[in-house]
Amino acid sequence: MQTLFETSIGLPLIQKGKVRDIYDIDEHRLLIVTTDRLSAFDVVFNQPISGKGRVLNEVANFWFERTCHIISNQLTHESLDSVLTPEEIEQVDGRAIIVKKLKPLPVEAIVRGYIIGSGWKDYQQTGSVCGIKLPKNLQLAEKLPQTLYTPSSKATAGEHDQNIDFKQTVQLVGKDLAQQIKDASLALYQFAADYALERGIIIADTKFEFGLDEAGKLTLMDEVLTPDSSRFWSKANYQVGISPKSFDKQIVRDYLETLDWGKTPPAPTLSDNIVQETADKYKQVQRLLTQ
Repeated sequence: MQTLFETSIGLPLIQKGKVRDIYDIDEHRLLIVTTDRLSAFDVVFNQPISGKGRVLNEVANFWFERTCHIISNQLTHESLDSVLTPEEIEQVDGRAIIVKKLKPLPVEAIVRGYIIGSGWKDYQQTGSVCGIKLPKNLQLAEKLPQTLYTPSSKATAGEHDQNIDFKQTVQLVGKDLAQQIKDASLALYQFAADYALERGIIIADTKFEFGLDEAGKLTLMDEVLTPDSSRFWSKANYQVGISPKSFDKQIVRDYLETLDWGKTPPAPTLSDNIVQETADKYKQVQRLLTQ
């Protein structure tokens, strides 16, 4: 499979993200290309993960289609040949979509169904997750008594997002929008978690991003319920008290935690085994969810 690390499109490049390149089409539309670039701890690695962009794009589109009854999303369903040359289409085939141009909201909507990662560290120190008090004696990876909505503020490039509470989201976007974001995020998570569980996957946590369309309507954007934006576990291997193996780049994160690396550029070199194992995990979760 052809690997795509850098894109070269005739349209104006308006943003090169850690994984996605965004091109301007006109006042109403954007082209988003999902590359094979790998980012961990907000650092982009020089080694791509073969096929990762295709997996992320196809999984996100799968969820966009299945959650449009909950909230409208960025998809336009327009064909790439309306804006790209045949050579450009060949370059980004399976990785690119034409989307509505939205006004992004400065809130990253994080939903947690299980206690793991930074939430577990927070709980051990404070008995809470992002200021939300939890029962005593919860174990690592345990299902939470109730699903938590723990938003963060969107950081500028090169900075880390900051956890905020619901009152702060109200200050950022207003009471009505803040409540819409929270309700939509919880509904999206519950729908997806139920669906995935039937296919042997636990969605431990995930994050959503939203924007406003030309009419001011809340719209789901960016990516949704992918191995990059979510923590997917195998239901068959799940055990409370043990950090479950994930269908995502957790393999990379776990390896990096063993290194004497300050989590700042330049990124360390990954072994061929780590790269291949990560690629295999991405493809595995795609098969389980979408087939």
